[in-house]
Amino acid sequence: MLKKIIKNKKMVLAALVAGVMSFGLMGNGVQAADKGVAGMKSAEVKSDRMIKAEKLQLTQEWDKVFPKSDKVDHRKVTFVNRYGITLAADMYVPKNAQGKLPAIAVSGPFGAVKEQSSGLYAQEMAERGFLTIAFDPSFTGESGGQPRFVASPDINTEDFSAAVDFLSTQDNVDANRIGIIGICGWGGMALNAAASDTRIKATVASTMYDMTRVMANGYFDYEKDKETLKKERYANREAINVQRTVDYKAGYYKNSGGVVDPLPADAPQYVKDYYAYYKTERGYHSRSLNSNGGWNQTSALSFMNMPILSYADEIKNAVMVLHGEKAHSRYFGEDAFKKLKGDNKELVIVPGASHVDLYDNKAKIPFARIEAFFQQNLK
Repeated sequence: MLKKIIKNKKMVLAALVAGVMSFGLMGNGVQAADKGVAGMKSAEVKSDRMIKAEKLQLTQEWDKVFPKSDKVDHRKVTFVNRYGITLAADMYVPKNAQGKLPAIAVSGPFGAVKEQSSGLYAQEMAERGFLTIAFDPSFTGESGGQPRFVASPDINTEDFSAAVDFLSTQDNVDANRIGIIGICGWGGMALNAAASDTRIKATVASTMYDMTRVMANGYFDYEKDKETLKKERYANREAINVQRTVDYKAGYYKNSGGVVDPLPADAPQYVKDYYAYYKTERGYHSRSLNSNGGWNQTSALSFMNMPILSYADEIKNAVMVLHGEKAHSRYFGEDAFKKLKGDNKELVIVPGASHVDLYDNKAKIPFARIEAFFQQNLK
């Protein structure tokens, strides 16, 4: 038994050493890649590892679906994620702010843009003393990335960490006091980012979806048995993979369609709520996927296969899960909260609120409580 344990340890160490060397973290790994080893010339050059920003065409006029505040300064900024995609963001800074500020990055809902709900949250939190950015995720809005309208559980989690990279290097930000807010589908991404990025000191998941769960199982999966879910997943995979072939043959990717329009009379209430936000003057935006053509259909494949909350129980920093009492999605937040450990986690259920109420209804979004949470945990 002892020999087996020793052997297993040696195997693990060998794997770790190989991994460390391959990532250029051991000794002179990077230099060796530049110069070649033992006379063998490497094709790698330093420019291959440069962080390169794409030049984006950013709208300069105010085109948000909410009024501009006179209490904050606003400007457009860009930053680059680990996959080389340049992201576009709106930065909001409290007027007359001095010194290094606590900062918050905001994104979501899933299929929305920064001119909608995330921008509203960011501007409101800036009014309350935080430097904030609301960003468009990769492949959407004003952010870069090709093809357009693609979602990825990995890349979209990385988008939050890239926002932290950016905020950490700003002269007017305290790099030790950075938090994030994820709305709807980006609530799940925010929790996933908090599990991997220890620089994120506090996280709010508002009216959250677990997108990997809903794409794998559909809505209200707790009403179905495991065998039914397996059969449905397989049928969905078959259909999506057929679409991959169709797309490749056609030379373009088919989108899934945004929020249904016209609205069927028998649509569920939550679909009516989405329509009331995305398809009316209240929340419509020309760059919003949900307001228009929707996501690339084949995006669902990676979500079906890669659960994002696997390590939620390892989040050590503070988390608030915020949900409406009447939200159809409430079970996503409550089940995610059950995975969290520690005494710095809180579940907030807003009386009478629906899922979409927490997009833009300032009478129901508990901003004072969110502010107190960040003030307490971004010290």
